[in-house]
Amino acid sequence: MTDAGPLHAALASWYAAHARDLPWRRTRDPYAILVSEVMLQQTQVARTVPKYAEFLDAFPTLGALADAPVAEVIRAWSGMGYNARAVRLHRLAVEVVAEHGGRLPRTAEGLRALPGIGPYTAAAVACFAFGARTPVLDTNVYRVLSRVVHGLTPPERSALEPLARALLPGPDAPLDASAWAQALMDVGATVCSVSSPACGDCPLEPHCAAAPALLREGAPRALAEASVPYVAKQGTFAGSTRFYRGRIVAALRGLPAGGSLSVARLAEATGGLARDAIAALVDGLVRDGLARRIRGGVALP
Repeated sequence: MTDAGPLHAALASWYAAHARDLPWRRTRDPYAILVSEVMLQQTQVARTVPKYAEFLDAFPTLGALADAPVAEVIRAWSGMGYNARAVRLHRLAVEVVAEHGGRLPRTAEGLRALPGIGPYTAAAVACFAFGARTPVLDTNVYRVLSRVVHGLTPPERSALEPLARALLPGPDAPLDASAWAQALMDVGATVCSVSSPACGDCPLEPHCAAAPALLREGAPRALAEASVPYVAKQGTFAGSTRFYRGRIVAALRGLPAGGSLSVARLAEATGGLARDAIAALVDGLVRDGLARRIRGGVALP
Protein backbone atom coordinates (compact mmCIF):
# COMPACT_ATOMS: atom_id res chain seq x y z
CA MET A 1 0.00 0.00 0.00
CA THR A 2 1.58 3.24 -1.14
CA ASP A 3 -1.24 5.76 -0.76
CA ALA A 4 -2.31 6.08 2.86
CA GLY A 5 -4.46 9.14 2.15
CA PRO A 6 -7.79 7.25 1.95
CA LEU A 7 -7.02 5.52 5.27
CA HIS A 8 -6.22 8.84 6.94
CA ALA A 9 -9.39 10.46 5.62
CA ALA A 10 -11.65 7.57 6.59
CA LEU A 11 -10.20 7.24 10.06
CA ALA A 12 -10.17 10.98 10.76
CA SER A 13 -13.89 11.24 9.98
CA TRP A 14 -14.76 8.18 12.07
CA TYR A 15 -12.58 9.22 15.01
CA ALA A 16 -14.18 12.67 15.16
CA ALA A 17 -17.52 10.98 15.84
CA HIS A 18 -16.51 7.83 17.75
CA ALA A 19 -13.37 8.57 19.78
CA ARG A 20 -13.45 7.12 23.27
CA ASP A 21 -13.50 9.85 25.92
CA LEU A 22 -10.56 8.78 28.09
CA PRO A 23 -9.05 11.07 30.74
CA TRP A 24 -5.44 10.65 29.60
CA ARG A 25 -6.46 11.94 26.18
CA ARG A 26 -7.39 15.28 27.73
CA THR A 27 -3.85 16.14 28.71
CA ARG A 28 -0.40 16.54 27.21
CA ASP A 29 1.29 16.21 30.60
CA PRO A 30 4.06 13.66 29.96
CA TYR A 31 3.92 12.34 33.52
CA ALA A 32 0.15 11.79 33.47
CA ILE A 33 0.41 10.04 30.10
CA LEU A 34 3.25 7.86 31.39
CA VAL A 35 1.11 6.83 34.39
CA SER A 36 -1.77 5.90 32.10
CA GLU A 37 0.45 3.86 29.80
CA VAL A 38 2.03 1.91 32.66
CA MET A 39 -1.42 1.21 34.11
CA LEU A 40 -2.82 0.13 30.76
CA GLN A 41 -0.01 -2.35 30.07
CA GLN A 42 -1.85 -5.19 31.79
CA THR A 43 -5.14 -3.71 32.99
CA GLN A 44 -8.37 -3.07 31.10
CA VAL A 45 -9.45 0.49 30.37
CA ALA A 46 -12.58 0.31 32.57
CA ARG A 47 -10.51 -0.63 35.64
CA THR A 48 -7.78 1.86 34.84
CA VAL A 49 -9.92 5.01 34.59
CA PRO A 50 -10.80 5.39 38.31
CA LYS A 51 -7.36 4.25 39.53
CA TYR A 52 -5.66 6.71 37.17
CA ALA A 53 -7.50 9.61 38.79
CA GLU A 54 -6.83 8.33 42.30
CA PHE A 55 -3.12 7.82 41.61
CA LEU A 56 -2.68 11.30 40.17
CA ASP A 57 -4.55 12.78 43.13
CA ALA A 58 -2.06 11.04 45.45
CA PHE A 59 1.04 11.80 43.33
CA PRO A 60 0.21 14.76 41.07
CA THR A 61 3.75 15.21 39.72
CA LEU A 62 6.80 13.14 38.96
CA GLY A 63 8.54 14.82 41.87
CA ALA A 64 5.74 13.95 44.26
CA LEU A 65 5.96 10.32 43.19
CA ALA A 66 9.76 10.28 43.61
CA ASP A 67 9.48 11.78 47.10
CA ALA A 68 6.88 9.28 48.30
CA PRO A 69 7.87 6.13 50.21
CA VAL A 70 7.63 3.15 47.90
CA ALA A 71 5.27 1.45 50.38
CA GLU A 72 2.85 4.34 49.92
CA VAL A 73 3.02 3.92 46.13
CA ILE A 74 2.30 0.20 46.44
CA ARG A 75 -0.71 0.97 48.63
CA ALA A 76 -2.01 3.47 46.06
CA TRP A 77 -1.70 0.78 43.37
CA SER A 78 -4.26 -1.41 45.14
CA GLY A 79 -6.74 -3.00 42.76
CA MET A 80 -4.55 -2.75 39.67
CA GLY A 81 -2.65 -6.05 39.91
CA TYR A 82 0.90 -6.62 38.64
CA ASN A 83 2.20 -4.63 41.60
CA ALA A 84 5.77 -4.59 40.31
CA ARG A 85 4.63 -1.88 37.90
CA ALA A 86 4.20 0.49 40.84
CA VAL A 87 7.76 -0.16 42.03
CA ARG A 88 9.17 0.31 38.52
CA LEU A 89 7.27 3.56 38.10
CA HIS A 90 8.60 4.83 41.42
CA ARG A 91 12.17 3.90 40.48
CA LEU A 92 11.79 5.69 37.18
CA ALA A 93 10.53 8.82 38.95
CA VAL A 94 13.49 8.79 41.33
CA GLU A 95 15.94 8.50 38.42
CA VAL A 96 14.28 11.21 36.34
CA VAL A 97 14.34 13.62 39.26
CA ALA A 98 17.97 12.79 40.05
CA GLU A 99 19.36 12.59 36.52
CA HIS A 100 17.04 14.64 34.31
CA GLY A 101 15.92 17.50 36.53
CA GLY A 102 12.46 15.99 36.91
CA ARG A 103 11.68 16.20 33.19
CA LEU A 104 10.95 13.17 31.05
CA PRO A 105 12.95 12.92 27.81
CA ARG A 106 11.01 14.08 24.75
CA THR A 107 12.06 11.33 22.34
CA ALA A 108 11.29 7.64 22.20
CA GLU A 109 15.02 6.93 22.24
CA GLY A 110 15.54 9.01 25.38
CA LEU A 111 12.56 7.42 27.10
CA ARG A 112 13.81 3.92 26.25
CA ALA A 113 16.95 4.65 28.26
CA LEU A 114 14.91 4.99 31.45
CA PRO A 115 14.47 1.95 33.74
CA GLY A 116 11.40 -0.13 33.04
CA ILE A 117 10.41 1.63 29.80
CA GLY A 118 9.93 -0.63 26.79
CA PRO A 119 9.50 0.24 23.10
CA TYR A 120 5.71 0.62 23.22
CA THR A 121 5.58 2.86 26.29
CA ALA A 122 8.44 5.02 25.01
CA ALA A 123 6.69 5.51 21.67
CA ALA A 124 3.33 6.23 23.31
CA VAL A 125 4.68 8.91 25.64
CA ALA A 126 6.79 10.50 22.89
CA CYS A 127 3.82 10.58 20.53
CA PHE A 128 0.93 11.44 22.86
CA ALA A 129 2.79 13.89 25.12
CA PHE A 130 5.38 15.44 22.82
CA GLY A 131 3.83 15.02 19.38
CA ALA A 132 6.59 12.79 18.01
CA ARG A 133 5.83 11.34 14.60
CA THR A 134 6.39 7.74 15.58
CA PRO A 135 4.24 4.60 15.30
CA VAL A 136 2.55 3.47 18.52
CA LEU A 137 1.98 -0.26 18.21
CA ASP A 138 -0.24 -2.00 20.72
CA THR A 139 -2.03 -5.27 19.99
CA ASN A 140 -5.08 -3.43 18.61
CA VAL A 141 -2.98 -1.46 16.13
CA TYR A 142 -1.07 -4.57 15.05
CA ARG A 143 -4.33 -6.39 14.39
CA VAL A 144 -6.00 -3.57 12.46
CA LEU A 145 -3.01 -2.81 10.23
CA SER A 146 -2.35 -6.49 9.59
CA ARG A 147 -5.92 -7.12 8.46
CA VAL A 148 -6.12 -3.95 6.37
CA VAL A 149 -2.89 -4.58 4.47
CA HIS A 150 -2.22 -8.33 4.71
CA GLY A 151 -5.75 -9.70 4.82
CA LEU A 152 -6.20 -13.11 6.41
CA THR A 153 -2.51 -14.01 6.31
CA PRO A 154 -0.73 -12.06 9.06
CA PRO A 155 3.00 -11.47 8.61
CA GLU A 156 5.60 -11.79 11.32
CA ARG A 157 4.94 -9.12 13.87
CA SER A 158 8.32 -7.50 13.20
CA ALA A 159 7.21 -6.80 9.62
CA LEU A 160 4.41 -4.54 10.83
CA GLU A 161 6.62 -1.85 12.31
CA PRO A 162 8.00 -0.62 8.97
CA LEU A 163 4.47 -0.76 7.59
CA ALA A 164 3.16 1.31 10.49
CA ARG A 165 5.95 3.84 9.98
CA ALA A 166 5.18 4.11 6.25
CA LEU A 167 1.50 4.76 7.00
CA LEU A 168 2.11 7.59 9.48
CA PRO A 169 0.22 10.76 8.50
CA GLY A 170 2.25 13.67 7.19
CA PRO A 171 1.75 17.40 7.81
CA ASP A 172 -1.05 17.67 5.23
CA ALA A 173 -3.09 14.74 6.57
CA PRO A 174 -6.43 15.36 8.33
CA LEU A 175 -5.05 13.94 11.61
CA ASP A 176 -1.65 13.84 13.27
CA ALA A 177 0.35 10.80 14.45
CA SER A 178 -1.21 10.93 17.91
CA ALA A 179 -4.81 10.97 16.67
CA TRP A 180 -3.95 8.32 14.04
CA ALA A 181 -2.61 5.93 16.69
CA GLN A 182 -5.50 6.53 19.06
CA ALA A 183 -8.05 6.11 16.28
CA LEU A 184 -6.48 2.79 15.25
CA MET A 185 -6.59 1.69 18.89
CA ASP A 186 -10.28 2.62 19.10
CA VAL A 187 -11.12 0.74 15.91
CA GLY A 188 -9.34 -2.32 17.29
CA ALA A 189 -10.98 -2.02 20.70
CA THR A 190 -14.55 -1.38 19.53
CA VAL A 191 -14.92 -2.71 15.97
CA CYS A 192 -12.04 -4.87 14.73
CA SER A 193 -12.08 -7.39 17.55
CA VAL A 194 -10.07 -10.60 17.70
CA SER A 195 -12.94 -13.06 17.23
CA SER A 196 -15.94 -11.10 15.96
CA PRO A 197 -14.87 -8.10 13.87
CA ALA A 198 -17.80 -5.89 12.89
CA CYS A 199 -16.53 -5.15 9.38
CA GLY A 200 -19.77 -3.48 8.38
CA ASP A 201 -19.23 -0.81 11.03
CA CYS A 202 -15.55 -0.26 10.32
CA PRO A 203 -14.40 2.97 8.63
CA LEU A 204 -11.52 1.08 7.02
CA GLU A 205 -13.69 -1.67 5.51
CA PRO A 206 -13.56 -0.26 1.94
CA HIS A 207 -9.76 -0.37 2.09
CA CYS A 208 -9.30 -3.59 4.07
CA ALA A 209 -7.84 -6.71 2.49
CA ALA A 210 -9.46 -8.98 5.08
CA ALA A 211 -12.95 -7.48 4.99
CA PRO A 212 -14.34 -9.18 1.85
CA ALA A 213 -13.64 -12.66 3.21
CA LEU A 214 -14.80 -11.82 6.72
CA LEU A 215 -18.02 -10.28 5.44
CA ARG A 216 -18.65 -13.14 3.03
CA GLU A 217 -18.20 -15.70 5.79
CA GLY A 218 -19.99 -13.65 8.44
CA ALA A 219 -16.72 -13.29 10.36
CA PRO A 220 -16.58 -16.84 11.77
CA ARG A 221 -14.46 -17.03 14.88
CA ALA A 222 -11.78 -19.36 13.47
CA LEU A 223 -11.26 -17.27 10.35
CA ALA A 224 -11.08 -14.03 12.32
CA GLU A 225 -8.66 -15.41 14.88
CA ALA A 226 -6.42 -16.83 12.17
CA SER A 227 -5.95 -13.28 10.83
CA VAL A 228 -4.53 -11.96 14.10
CA PRO A 229 -0.75 -11.49 14.08
CA TYR A 230 -0.32 -11.83 17.83
CA VAL A 231 -2.53 -12.97 20.70
CA ALA A 232 -1.15 -12.91 24.23
CA LYS A 233 -1.52 -16.21 26.04
CA GLN A 234 -2.39 -16.06 29.72
CA GLY A 235 -2.29 -18.99 32.05
CA THR A 236 -4.76 -19.72 34.81
CA PHE A 237 -4.57 -17.02 37.48
CA ALA A 238 -6.05 -18.80 40.51
CA GLY A 239 -3.36 -20.83 42.22
CA SER A 240 -0.54 -19.30 40.16
CA THR A 241 2.59 -17.66 41.55
CA ARG A 242 1.15 -14.28 40.61
CA PHE A 243 -2.03 -15.12 42.51
CA TYR A 244 -0.18 -15.90 45.73
CA ARG A 245 2.20 -12.96 45.35
CA GLY A 246 -0.85 -10.74 45.07
CA ARG A 247 -2.32 -12.27 48.21
CA ILE A 248 0.85 -11.52 50.16
CA VAL A 249 1.12 -7.94 48.89
CA ALA A 250 -2.56 -7.33 49.64
CA ALA A 251 -2.05 -8.56 53.21
CA LEU A 252 0.99 -6.33 53.68
CA ARG A 253 -0.80 -3.40 52.09
CA GLY A 254 -3.52 -3.61 54.72
CA LEU A 255 -1.07 -3.08 57.58
CA PRO A 256 -0.38 0.28 59.20
CA ALA A 257 2.90 1.95 58.22
CA GLY A 258 5.81 -0.06 59.58
CA GLY A 259 3.66 -3.12 60.28
CA SER A 260 4.75 -6.65 59.42
CA LEU A 261 3.36 -10.16 59.19
CA SER A 262 4.86 -13.40 60.39
CA VAL A 263 5.16 -16.47 58.19
CA ALA A 264 2.20 -17.96 60.07
CA ARG A 265 0.05 -14.95 59.20
CA LEU A 266 1.22 -15.09 55.61
CA ALA A 267 0.18 -18.74 55.52
CA GLU A 268 -3.32 -17.63 56.50
CA ALA A 269 -3.29 -14.89 53.85
CA THR A 270 -2.35 -17.39 51.15
CA GLY A 271 -4.83 -20.05 52.20
CA GLY A 272 -2.40 -22.31 54.01
CA LEU A 273 0.71 -22.45 51.83
CA ALA A 274 3.66 -24.31 53.31
CA ARG A 275 6.53 -22.39 54.89
CA ASP A 276 9.00 -23.16 52.08
CA ALA A 277 6.52 -22.02 49.43
CA ILE A 278 5.96 -18.77 51.30
CA ALA A 279 9.71 -18.27 51.66
CA ALA A 280 10.17 -18.63 47.90
CA LEU A 281 7.37 -16.16 47.22
CA VAL A 282 8.82 -13.66 49.68
CA ASP A 283 12.26 -14.05 48.08
CA GLY A 284 10.75 -13.03 44.75
CA LEU A 285 8.87 -10.10 46.24
CA VAL A 286 12.03 -8.84 47.95
CA ARG A 287 13.98 -9.09 44.68
CA ASP A 288 11.26 -7.10 42.92
CA GLY A 289 11.21 -4.40 45.58
CA LEU A 290 7.71 -5.27 46.78
CA ALA A 291 8.61 -6.48 50.27
CA ARG A 292 11.38 -6.53 52.85
CA ARG A 293 12.23 -8.86 55.64
CA ILE A 294 12.40 -7.48 59.13
CA ARG A 295 12.93 -9.24 62.42
CA GLY A 296 10.00 -11.54 62.98
CA GLY A 297 8.27 -11.07 59.66
CA VAL A 298 7.76 -9.40 56.29
CA ALA A 299 6.73 -5.82 55.53
CA LEU A 300 6.25 -3.51 52.60
CA PRO A 301 9.55 -1.87 51.54
